[in-house]
Amino acid sequence: MSRPRILIPIALGTNRDNDLADAFRLAGGDPETVPIADLRNGVRRMSDYQILAVPGGFSYGDALGAGRLLGLDLMGWFGDQLRTAVDAGKPIFGVCNGFQALVRTGLLPGDDAPAGTATLAENQSGRFECRWVSMAPSPASVWTAELTESLRCPVAHGEGQFVAANLQTLTERDGVVLRYEGGGYPHNPNGSAGDVAGVTDATGLVLGLMPHPENHIHQWQDPLRGRAPSGNCLPLFEAGIRAA
Repeated sequence: MSRPRILIPIALGTNRDNDLADAFRLAGGDPETVPIADLRNGVRRMSDYQILAVPGGFSYGDALGAGRLLGLDLMGWFGDQLRTAVDAGKPIFGVCNGFQALVRTGLLPGDDAPAGTATLAENQSGRFECRWVSMAPSPASVWTAELTESLRCPVAHGEGQFVAANLQTLTERDGVVLRYEGGGYPHNPNGSAGDVAGVTDATGLVLGLMPHPENHIHQWQDPLRGRAPSGNCLPLFEAGIRAA
């Protein structure tokens, strides 16, 4: 059985692409990091892959706002390919800056939230937050459907507060599939209402989250290993591979 191919587009400033590739490789996939210029000139196309995974970092230096230019690039240059991927039922994943980019494209929160009605705003603390957090999953996405335990992984962002005009509607359709556990700061590092850590679209195929699950795929990566429940995030990536 062939391993699903994962497209990981990279732009100036992305810096978690190798970590993301490692996670998908360990989960059973065949990831490839592809400069966005190669997508522009047709050297690679999204149709060549079974999963799209947009990595974290500071794409284009976060000029004009976190993930804004990468989101504009994705929609402006590859909007037709993105829509085709969604229509074909391909899983799509975005983490941190990649989550911000997917929100900018309008793929998240989804068709029930037109582009511009959701954003990732500055952390309520007004500063960059970097620490480990725990997230409770719900099964409304193909990425989280089989998760039975909380996930533990680090956050590293300055603009991660999820703000949506239709948060109640999103919540009612089970669009919030990952929530920070513990309640309040510092467990919720950015102040997102409802402790939102990750959301999915109405199909459950598109997942975006602020924390970095790609940085807890081995037990040795956890500073609390042996002193807290595992919370290993590899099952998240394995679920995406199975869905592909």
